[in-house]
Amino acid sequence: MKILVTGGTGYIGSHTCVELLQKGYEVVVFDNLYNSKMDVVDKIQSITGKSIQFYKADMRDKESMRPIFEENTFDAVIHFAGLKAVGESVEKPLLYYKNNIGGTLNLCELMNEYNCKKIIFSSSATVYGAPKTVPITEDFPLSTTNPYGSTKLMQEGILSDLCVPDEDWSVILLRYFNPIGAHESGLLGESPNGIPNNLMPYIMQVAVGKLPELGVFGDDYDTPDGTGVRDYIHVVDLAKGHVNAVEKVTNTNGVNIYNLGTGNGYSVLDIVRAFEKANDITIPYSIKPRRAGDIAMCYADPKKAKEELGWEAQYDLKKMCEDSWRFARMNQQ
Repeated sequence: MKILVTGGTGYIGSHTCVELLQKGYEVVVFDNLYNSKMDVVDKIQSITGKSIQFYKADMRDKESMRPIFEENTFDAVIHFAGLKAVGESVEKPLLYYKNNIGGTLNLCELMNEYNCKKIIFSSSATVYGAPKTVPITEDFPLSTTNPYGSTKLMQEGILSDLCVPDEDWSVILLRYFNPIGAHESGLLGESPNGIPNNLMPYIMQVAVGKLPELGVFGDDYDTPDGTGVRDYIHVVDLAKGHVNAVEKVTNTNGVNIYNLGTGNGYSVLDIVRAFEKANDITIPYSIKPRRAGDIAMCYADPKKAKEELGWEAQYDLKKMCEDSWRFARMNQQ
């Protein structure tokens, strides 16, 4: 089977390519390299001993993607490509709507034109807004607290609507919680350009001495220690969830929705302490004002993914911290 992975040189996309190749799938990647690097393709091939076909294309430019569909016949698409920083989306909402919504419309038009109607979408727990209770199940009310989350929810709606007039479409919406960690080889991990928006890359840059301290955004939330609580999941576990979803999406029709998380909530300071303990290193931090769009507590009920996809997270917080630090040391973020 041949799978198209959009945004395949990004953090989650690259790990998913590795898992797909190791399961025997043929993988084609396109990326505009906005927040990733070309050498990721070589690293994926080095880890797996298998080749992938890469196209540099931007989903905002429909015609730049057309050769990908002209030259290949795909069994399914895994759609990661998009901008993903909550804070930046609050500051630049039009950029997020134009890129994420416009790009997905272009992709879907081409999929329709070339009769590829199976898609796994990289969604997010942000579509649950500020949940009244936790853990979160897939049937919780949906709302958003920032433009990034709004683009995810809109994309879910677009993809779901495709299935109404055309029964050939099969859509799986994977709502991720908070991926951290790295491939155990140390070759792949999260290495964003500029100051990181996500917690673990921020910790990494402090650990290697690139930044003086970690900024903890808010210590007055209604949580055990006042800092935000999230469901942190190892990126390799998350990637394996996509592999399980490929079998599901190619054998069903309509819309299926799954949370991908561990079911455990950890605070920002829990993560700092776990990283310090796992790697015997001190992470200085200071408390900053809350960030716009952030919520207090968010963690998954992952039972549906276990029952219907045969998937559950395997790696614990210690493993996530150890793999993250190995990647940071080897790559000196």
